[in-house]
Amino acid sequence: MVYDATVRAFARYDRILYVVWAALWTILCARHFYGYMMMQTGGEWSAPLDDVFIHFDYARAAAEGHPFEWFAGNGYSSGNTSLLYPFVLAAGYVVGFRGELLMKWAAIVAMTSTFVVLWIARDLVVRALAPAKKDFARVTSYVVPPMFLALGALDWSLWSGMEVAFFLGVWAMALAALFHFEDARTDRDRARWGWLLGLAGFFLVVTRPEGATTIAGFGVCAALASKLRWRTRFATLVRSGLPASVALAAQSLVNRALTGESSAAGAIVKLAINNPFLSRDEKIADYTQNLRYAIFRNLEYHFTDWVFVDWIVPVLALFALSFKETRRYAALLLWQVVSWMLVVALNGQVRWQNERYTMPAVAWLLLCAALGACALFRRRARPSIVIGACAAAIAPQLVAIALRPHDTIPEIRFSWIYAIAIGGAFSVMLRAWVLRAPMVIAMLLVANDHEVLKVRDQTWFFGRACRNILDQHVRAGELLRELHPRRVLVGDAGALVYASDRPGLDIIGLGGYHDLPFARAGVNGLAASIELIERMPEDDRPDVLAIYPSWWGTLPTWFSSDVIARVPAPGNVICGGYEDVLYRADWRVLNTGDLPRVAVGELRDAIDLADLVSEREHAYSCSRGSGWTDMKILPDLADERNDVFDGARIVYANGTERFTLSHLAPRTPAKLALRFAPAGAARFRVRVVTNAAASDVASVELAPRDGWDERVVALPAENVDASTTIEIANDGPGELALFHAWIGQP
Repeated sequence: MVYDATVRAFARYDRILYVVWAALWTILCARHFYGYMMMQTGGEWSAPLDDVFIHFDYARAAAEGHPFEWFAGNGYSSGNTSLLYPFVLAAGYVVGFRGELLMKWAAIVAMTSTFVVLWIARDLVVRALAPAKKDFARVTSYVVPPMFLALGALDWSLWSGMEVAFFLGVWAMALAALFHFEDARTDRDRARWGWLLGLAGFFLVVTRPEGATTIAGFGVCAALASKLRWRTRFATLVRSGLPASVALAAQSLVNRALTGESSAAGAIVKLAINNPFLSRDEKIADYTQNLRYAIFRNLEYHFTDWVFVDWIVPVLALFALSFKETRRYAALLLWQVVSWMLVVALNGQVRWQNERYTMPAVAWLLLCAALGACALFRRRARPSIVIGACAAAIAPQLVAIALRPHDTIPEIRFSWIYAIAIGGAFSVMLRAWVLRAPMVIAMLLVANDHEVLKVRDQTWFFGRACRNILDQHVRAGELLRELHPRRVLVGDAGALVYASDRPGLDIIGLGGYHDLPFARAGVNGLAASIELIERMPEDDRPDVLAIYPSWWGTLPTWFSSDVIARVPAPGNVICGGYEDVLYRADWRVLNTGDLPRVAVGELRDAIDLADLVSEREHAYSCSRGSGWTDMKILPDLADERNDVFDGARIVYANGTERFTLSHLAPRTPAKLALRFAPAGAARFRVRVVTNAAASDVASVELAPRDGWDERVVALPAENVDASTTIEIANDGPGELALFHAWIGQP
């Protein structure tokens, strides 16, 4: 009687009880992190990452009527990889969450999103294991919130102000659409929920483009639902995937039209595949290193303070595959985990910022582990011995990896035959509920016990990082607001511009400035970025630099007149340097190298090497491996009392570079002027390329020289067309730095 009454009461109030339970965990976890932030910052709102303020910059611009701009007036920018999240923040800005309070709005968004995840994700357990309202096994689903929020690194990212929590909230809405699709009884209802799943996929990819594989998993899961015709399955795939595909294609086309680059600025800056100086093998090595790091940094550092129990969460997640009831959803979650990690490993930044890029995969792995734990705890459940053996085999492999010598690369160190044998024995033991239940409880308790210290460490790290950003970036931004500069050049595109509310120029390229390719220039070296500043109107160039001097080499030495202020970050754990230094900018030497100092007749065309716009206009290319940029400030050949600035492309020995010069009178002799500043001896040939064939017109030798060296090469009339392609072949022995090329005719 008592038992039945308890079951009925629980069934009656189950849903509201779980809502309260999930809300309680969300509030307590958020309060824990934000409370420690307030203790560190003295009661001020801040964020643990400067990148949070990049979202704030775009949000403020959107709220002021300038969507997709980093700062109003800078023009369209693709630098914010998350297209949707700034608009969510902009809603808070519009209703009054301005200044530092925008972080408070971000916290509200994060808490709401996290609660939605906990609320909807519970159905993964309920639908598979406890579909009947009076099934007391539904109580096991209450493990979802504590397991989801038990990992300190995930909590750190959820409450950081970045888009992680919001992305997971959108993911939860896609999961809800999948559930409704599965429950639909007519083709019309399936079509409607298929399109809604596609709409959720659209929001996923405009929140994070890596979400493409995530929505693909949802689409396949929906299409494989039982008792569907093949025609319906195909239509479901189209409905669920088309909106996301259109979004990604449209974004690429808009980027191309407005910036000249199909890729977003963040992808250009952060992805090794876009690095023109890495070989194929080097790019693969970078990718595998990123992937290995992302996996084992989470397993061995974030999941536990003792690496010998890092196997618990992945083994529980894999065991969800061993039960027929949970296999479908476990496969979906694990696909999303694996595909996400495979995609984000392309990003070199995956190794920084507390591994925030990997956190969606971590969240799904925790949910899958919760699903596996709930399945294992059911009395009537019978795990597959074969699948269970393979799942449990991960445990001895991870323990063996943990025993590797210090500072060695993680690799498989244990025979799979023995690992599967051990896993099989473990799987057989789990067939008996009397053994299975206490073992599952023990695994959860051990995992939690070894995560407690990590949560404490992450809480401290969160608070200290927030204080660092406040002490350095926000305070420097407030100082800039008082100085009221025309424009500020920054190496961190976030809080400096947000707090100062002054126009900025992001030299890394995430901010964007009209159609000048600063992101691509950043990949090619500082000289390329300075060459683009030459293209800016003089009265729009930055008059203040706010940078870390250790990041930028000669930039503060050559292009500033004095130091305005130094803003430190005491006890720094997150900022790029101890001091953010404000300099007064000095661009006097820019554009001094535009003209040759030797006679070429009437100037018809010129290419400014290291200037990406000029290079694009002249179809510039160089040998693989060559092409890094350099720059010099040297005495003017016409008047040594003046300085001349110019940027160059470096071509290594036996390398070549090509460019096309136009506006020429065909079959008329021409003079080609080339500017060098040779640091060592070099010999090169000038060749004219016609119809894929190249003919030598001159051979020039350079000797080391502490100054400019401009050479003139005569081009015979028969080698001159209206557009003439020139090839410079460096015969060595040293590298060749070409700064400028001009062509003239009588």
